[in-house]
Amino acid sequence: MIALSDYLVFGAVLFTISMAGIFLNRKNIIVLLMSIELLLLAVNTNLVAFSSYLNDVTGQIFVFFILTVAAAEAAIGLAIIVLVFRNRKSINVDDLNSLKG
Repeated sequence: MIALSDYLVFGAVLFTISMAGIFLNRKNIIVLLMSIELLLLAVNTNLVAFSSYLNDVTGQIFVFFILTVAAAEAAIGLAIIVLVFRNRKSINVDDLNSLKG
């Protein structure tokens, strides 16, 4: 049987990898979006682990809402990236500084 601490360590590792992806790679916007999705996955893992440990379904219900928001964020984010690539011919974050208001 897998203990609660194993799930928490797994969530912490996912969270650390996603934070490293956000802070270390600021060049590619697709990697940034993937890191944000990995961050949400780490939070969802912890919510499901605690929900199962406490025999309460509230955490699992929150996971469904978070997954819905994450799917919408990914779809809109990828659509914006496609439009930016069509106009700029690059998805490099440093090249997008002209979008400042």
